[in-house]
Amino acid sequence: MNEVLRIAVQKSGRLSEDSLNLFKECGIKFDNGAGKLKATSSNFPAEFLFLRDDDIPGYVEDGVADIGIVGQNVHVETSKHVNEVKLLGFSKCRLSIAIPRSETYGSVKELEGKSIATSYPVILGNFLKDNGVTAHIHEISGSVEIAPSIGLAHAVCDIVSSGGTLLSNGLKEVEVIFRSEAIMIGYPNLSPEKQSIVNQILFRIDSVQRAKNRKYVVLNTKQENIALIRQLLPGMKAPSILPLADEGWVSMHSVIEEQDFWQNIEKLRDAGAEGILVLPIEKMIF
Repeated sequence: MNEVLRIAVQKSGRLSEDSLNLFKECGIKFDNGAGKLKATSSNFPAEFLFLRDDDIPGYVEDGVADIGIVGQNVHVETSKHVNEVKLLGFSKCRLSIAIPRSETYGSVKELEGKSIATSYPVILGNFLKDNGVTAHIHEISGSVEIAPSIGLAHAVCDIVSSGGTLLSNGLKEVEVIFRSEAIMIGYPNLSPEKQSIVNQILFRIDSVQRAKNRKYVVLNTKQENIALIRQLLPGMKAPSILPLADEGWVSMHSVIEEQDFWQNIEKLRDAGAEGILVLPIEKMIF
């Protein structure tokens, strides 16, 4: 019987959306309709389990799920015995300490003896220890930002994306203590067959991610401009050069980093590039 890889993903939220979109971009088809707790792929040996984010590391540690996608903050906070398979580069956020906007702040030493409300006592505790600060960590789950206004704590330590939630609760961010992004974690003792499936997924993910910030550039120019334009198109390798119907003209094709194109667009035009097309790339396979 062929084995099926069990993949744990967060059942809701931005990380869930980003994770499922990644698998779909990798060509893995599945139905993740509302309220579903499990879904089987129709074209790949994988089954998806939709779980609470805090539970995913434990499911992977126990082998109930073979791999899972969580935020690094959850991975570090839960401290489960799992393999770190791959950083995924999306769902980035930070874990920060915030205090009431009306108060001044000079350094982390000002937290000495204070009470800090958080859902991440392990990460916060490590940060305070590393900085030689002794503070009372008040562990709560959810609605952390309200703690100072109700007298529960002097400061909070919570996940920040835009900072809007802090502002709406009269707080200001004063210390970034941990930066997080999505990470794929894995069961340490996968069978060779399941590890082979994981490797297939990683190959597809790499192909998708390479294409994210690269563009396919096509332009026309006179043959006499080729050498100069090649210097402005730092692609994977030398650009493809094809003759056009008009004598003395060529079409140049290259794959470049998007930022390289925008940095050089005026230089390309000044060098004689015309009819420039910039096209998205869906996959890149080396």
